[in-house]
Amino acid sequence: MVEKSIFKEIGTKSVVEQIVDSIVNAIIEGELKPGDKIPTETELCNSMNVGRNSVREAIKILVAYGVLIIKRAEGTFVTKGYNSKMLYPVLYGIILQKNAANQVIELRKIIDDGILHLVIQKMKDKSELNSARKVITDLRKDIDENGVDALKIFNADIAFHDALLEITENDLLRGIGSYVNLITKKTRIEAIKKFIANKDVDRFFILHEEVLNILENRLVEKIDDAIKSHYFYWSTVK
Repeated sequence: MVEKSIFKEIGTKSVVEQIVDSIVNAIIEGELKPGDKIPTETELCNSMNVGRNSVREAIKILVAYGVLIIKRAEGTFVTKGYNSKMLYPVLYGIILQKNAANQVIELRKIIDDGILHLVIQKMKDKSELNSARKVITDLRKDIDENGVDALKIFNADIAFHDALLEITENDLLRGIGSYVNLITKKTRIEAIKKFIANKDVDRFFILHEEVLNILENRLVEKIDDAIKSHYFYWSTVK
């Protein structure tokens, strides 16, 4: 077990917040490692000179964020590996910012740019793009048979990008992608409705085929322009 002396007595700032910071800093600095058992409530109370309720509240917060895990009859441990819940505070912070919509668009542009570069870097064979290509083929067939629907196109867009994320074999990126999808759903559907109203549905297929062509032929120099085109309608949504 980790030496309890790494947890120092804390000052006048919010007690729970400082306990959280203390445990997180211990993890960042390598004093607590993935899988380590943290000190007991009593040990934390004594080393930090805080009350038991404050310690319990801090631990609850870190469990909710996926940083700690409680094993009954064993104790509380640092989580091993990535947990998607770790992204909650970051994403909530983005949502609550002024001009959040613009910031989210900028965030997703950066993520998409990085993903496409990483796909080209990691893709061993063009056949790895088959899943993403099938999403577009199936959507076109569905629209031809059943008509246009904004939610249907949105879900296909998510499935397309998820298929690309699988190629990266990066769990962290997959986690970020899923939460970005959640916080962008409303504005992306509004953007889709715009190009449906403008009878520009073919644009969706053209843009996604362009992305597939860039990846298939490893045209790194065309990624930036493709992403800008991809965001034409979305960037106009307020």
